[in-house]
Amino acid sequence: MNPPTEPPAFDIAPVTIEEEMKRSYLDYAMSVIVSRALPDVRDGLKPVHRRILWAMKEGGYDSNKAFKKSARIVGEVMGNYHPHGDSAIYEAMVRMAQDFSMRLMLIDGQGNFGSMDDDPPAAMRYTEARLSRAAEALLEDIDKDTVDFQPNYDESQREPLVVPARFPNVLVNGAQGIAVGMATNIPTHNLGEVIEACLAYVDDPDITIDALIQIIPGPDFPTGGLILGRNGIKEAYHLGRGSIAVRARTHVEEIRKDREAIIVTEIPYQASKKRLQERIAECVNDKIIEGIADLRDESDRDGVRVVIELKRDAMAEVVLNQLYRHTPLQTSFGVNMLALNGGRPQTMTLKDVIGAFVDFREDVITRRAVFELGKTRERAHVLVGLAIAVANIEEVIALIRKAPDPVVARERLMERAWPARDVEPLIALIDEPGRVVAPDGTIHLSEEQARAILELRLQRLTGLERDKIAAELEELSVKIKDYLDILGSRARRLDILRTELRAVKEQFATPRKTEIQDLEFEQDIEDLIQREDMVVTVTHAGYIKRVPVSAYRAQRRGGRGRAGMATREEDFVSRIFVANTHTPVLFFSTSGMAYKLKVFRLPLGTPQARGKALVNLLPLEDGETVSTLMPMPENEAKWDEMYVMFATASGDVRRNKLSDFVNVMANGKIAMKLDKGDRLIGVQTCSEEDDVLLAAANGQAIRFPVADVRVFTGRTSTGVRGIKLEEGDHVISMSILRHVDVETAERIAYIRMSRKRRGGEEEAAGEAVEEEAAETAETVTLTPERFASLEAVEEFILTVTAKGFGKRSSAYQYRITGRGGQGIAAIEMSDRNGKAVASFPVGHRDQIMLVTDRGQLIRCPVTDIRIAGRKTQGVVLFKVEEGEKVVSVTRLSDEAPVPEVGNGNGEEGPAPDA
Repeated sequence: MNPPTEPPAFDIAPVTIEEEMKRSYLDYAMSVIVSRALPDVRDGLKPVHRRILWAMKEGGYDSNKAFKKSARIVGEVMGNYHPHGDSAIYEAMVRMAQDFSMRLMLIDGQGNFGSMDDDPPAAMRYTEARLSRAAEALLEDIDKDTVDFQPNYDESQREPLVVPARFPNVLVNGAQGIAVGMATNIPTHNLGEVIEACLAYVDDPDITIDALIQIIPGPDFPTGGLILGRNGIKEAYHLGRGSIAVRARTHVEEIRKDREAIIVTEIPYQASKKRLQERIAECVNDKIIEGIADLRDESDRDGVRVVIELKRDAMAEVVLNQLYRHTPLQTSFGVNMLALNGGRPQTMTLKDVIGAFVDFREDVITRRAVFELGKTRERAHVLVGLAIAVANIEEVIALIRKAPDPVVARERLMERAWPARDVEPLIALIDEPGRVVAPDGTIHLSEEQARAILELRLQRLTGLERDKIAAELEELSVKIKDYLDILGSRARRLDILRTELRAVKEQFATPRKTEIQDLEFEQDIEDLIQREDMVVTVTHAGYIKRVPVSAYRAQRRGGRGRAGMATREEDFVSRIFVANTHTPVLFFSTSGMAYKLKVFRLPLGTPQARGKALVNLLPLEDGETVSTLMPMPENEAKWDEMYVMFATASGDVRRNKLSDFVNVMANGKIAMKLDKGDRLIGVQTCSEEDDVLLAAANGQAIRFPVADVRVFTGRTSTGVRGIKLEEGDHVISMSILRHVDVETAERIAYIRMSRKRRGGEEEAAGEAVEEEAAETAETVTLTPERFASLEAVEEFILTVTAKGFGKRSSAYQYRITGRGGQGIAAIEMSDRNGKAVASFPVGHRDQIMLVTDRGQLIRCPVTDIRIAGRKTQGVVLFKVEEGEKVVSVTRLSDEAPVPEVGNGNGEEGPAPDA
């Protein structure tokens, strides 16, 4: 009985699923990174593009031959080198044939290869293609052992790991790809500029990136367009990452009388012209952009021409800015210069990319010289054998005749030492390693030389043919010397590199298509804007305009005013302030976002004009409106030294550094996190030495130091409580007051003395003595000096009610308490007054503007408003109609020009000068 056989041993080892998943996923990730998604920095090609070009070269689809069907090319690539779907191969091939995708096309296509409208290419059975001359420059010398090869997927053929690439294709044509955990997005560049930068690097390897940027100022996209600013370019070239703003090229044409049109002739790179038109139409239909009457595409084979016809009253510059903000007419190209360098993914700077290419080309030139030297020596070796045979022709013929067969003849030729005679100088000139003449002047033939002698035709024995062999040997010896010089001298190799780069530039370079505009153009425009005070008016429905202050004349209190703005029946003026044309204005929205515009960017109008919708100036979301506008200091460098205080309708306050809002992008910036139903009612700049005054609609007010509110480092918090409100009440105003160190007794004494100096006017009017003063037991007498010092820094708070009543009160009457309390009365509440609508400090020389919900406006000097106690009802400032109420009050600084004063009866005087 046979003994039982042991089962065969299998190579099975238990592994944890975590380790297996980790290893397998990393293998997959590296395969995607190295073999699919990322380009090689040396030739700028991904494997699929490299295989397409190699297959076309192998198939003989050269630029000087007939076009071949794309399906044939795709089939050869898929069958021989790229075992993936045919659609992926065809899409990669199509992209290399699109003049709007590639700065220098690598495939010459015939047929429909797609368009800028996102039209797909025709099926591969209909289109034809061949290599372009630029692709042949990439592949040149690939058959001279200049690059390494690897077996294809089934090891039946070999494919190049990289192509020799006579120009830096990774920069010229760029690259896009998404791998596992990383992505690349390299923009296209101008070939001539890139080659000049390579030449500069060859001349000075220590050249700085800034110096290279002087040669390559930025990307050069095949679709042209404009690049805004250089900071993004510098960041991308210095760090390998950056964002570049790209804008369409446009101009304004007068298409017929009183009608203009914006003409788009170049669009941003990778933007779809069809999608651009669809987005413009959406913005017009959704009322995001107003002023567009018609949109049509007049593009043809000569270029892009999109016509945006404007309405008669539309401002082309305003509409164009809205198009830039809301449509792909302006986009951002995110640069990520990630490429394979030495087989490893690396984020590279501009200098790194150029350096890698130059090193690669130097290696290609070296390997080509080695290959050419070997081939030349092989040929020279055979010619030396023939020359020896010709020099000893009688002995060679006799030896061959005596040999029984070719093998013996070859062996006898190799065994015999032949006299070199006249060939000895040529042998020394060729300088073939291992092949030298013996001391006795003889040399042995090699097998290759013996075979060549046996295959020698009789006609080569003539004198003329013998001279040709000698001349060819002389020529080969010169080449060998040259190749040896190339291999022995790096300077010589660099000279060849320079020559070849210049030849490529001369053959393929084209003028730059993309224009780079400095960001300083904004400053240039601003310098052309005259400094002028403007009244900025905003309606409840979100319309805004600016009107010169001089367009409004002053009236005394009690007048009926003049029309300040034309509004629709359901709309009313809700906000008004005065600012210089150069003043930056922050817009705070109901959702807590901040936006920034200079005043001169706002639409200019007449006092009766309605203005433009804010949604056409700011990228507001659906349902988002502007709740607060804040003019800011012009010198943004000093913003870091200041603070900004926020106040909400619910009574919360928050303090931030003003510098948090220096850089506000076009799409806005988060300003403050708001609870549901809350809104911003005031935002003002302040310092640590100031006080905050919050006033509520029910007539309460609270004053507390700015220092009581800590500085918030983030912008997404809700802040802290500023005033405790009764149910149904809300904050109407926030003011920043000058902090004065004064004792309570001194403050009360000053209030009494100032009233007496005004002739007891307040008491005569029936105003009650302040309870605080009456209850204070301690009394002091102020010296004239102390009284004068307090008077010099005294501020007056103007409080106005909805029914047009108001009064001024000394800020000393608003005692300083801790934040979070209920506060004190700012004005006596009554049915006559209505709710309080504003409370803020004013100067004696100031003027104020009051606006009603029906669009009526009055401007009057502050000196016409009497000074009264804090808890009083005030006097009439604006005679409102039945059902009409004041909704906004704004102080006009004494620095603003004071126009002609009216007659004081509410009647309009002469119209202001035009």
